[in-house]
Amino acid sequence: MVLSSKKEMRNICIYGVGGVGGYFGGKIAFTTSQLKGKTKNVSFIARGSHLQEIRKNGLILNTSAQNGLICKPDIATDDIDEIPAPDVCLICVKSYDLEGVVKTLKRKIKNETVIIPLLNGVDIYERIRSVINNGIVLPSCVYVGTHREQPGVVTQKGGDGIILSGFDPRFTDYNPDELTHFFHEREITFEWHDDPYKPIWEKYIFIASFGLVTAYAKKTLGEVLSDQVLKELVRKIMGEIISITERKGIKLPEDTANKSIEKAYNFPFETKTSYQRDIEIKGQLNEGDIFGGTIIRIGKALGVPTPVTQSMYNEIQKNTG
Repeated sequence: MVLSSKKEMRNICIYGVGGVGGYFGGKIAFTTSQLKGKTKNVSFIARGSHLQEIRKNGLILNTSAQNGLICKPDIATDDIDEIPAPDVCLICVKSYDLEGVVKTLKRKIKNETVIIPLLNGVDIYERIRSVINNGIVLPSCVYVGTHREQPGVVTQKGGDGIILSGFDPRFTDYNPDELTHFFHEREITFEWHDDPYKPIWEKYIFIASFGLVTAYAKKTLGEVLSDQVLKELVRKIMGEIISITERKGIKLPEDTANKSIEKAYNFPFETKTSYQRDIEIKGQLNEGDIFGGTIIRIGKALGVPTPVTQSMYNEIQKNTG
């Protein structure tokens, strides 16, 4: 199936409007409202007090370039049945919510719907495809520094966010021209990679390693980088993940680990990873399985030892109960 580059993408759904979804969804809603003569429908799926504030005042988006953008979707709801079947759907939820979300979303997906999952993890495509058989699912990853500051308010710091996507393995003849134009028109940086798994694994090496060590040590990024023992643990976990990519036949640059560590120096000293923030809240669901659990499972399946990851993840699990 080839999606024509001339196909109109009219109905846009942002499922999950926290930090990531709030940033990209906010920009889509705001810029779409400025596009004269283009009738499009932008829907936000949110919940709780965040949803109520969005309904009342719109989503307030603070970016590194401009504060106080008022971003008003056409529909803000917690009920999937209130939105039209989407032409494009950005899934921006935590990994532990993914299964429930795709089961709910399934009945709204058309054969031509383009699904862009903006989650942490290297097996997100497979998790979605285990539930949704139709539609075009683009393996993707995202770089953006955002957080939900309070209900109805999302704040972004640092460089502009960027989405990296590539071919759905089922539809390698998909034409991304219209999608690329869609994001360009909405002032969102979008990169197309014929092989999206290289950037996905490169990001994963960074976020999983630092996520595990910051959660284990209860230290910020800056504190981890300043401690040679903790920094070496980061490097060892990166080594285990890189061994997995080698066994899978994914060729990454030889300096991937060094570049990942250098990247961490670009963040403020006091930065906490999302995994670390989650486990600091007693009883809070966390993304440990998408990091430690996934590395351990894939390592076992491929015969790649992951002793540092296993030891650290077991310790985190024991302490979080």
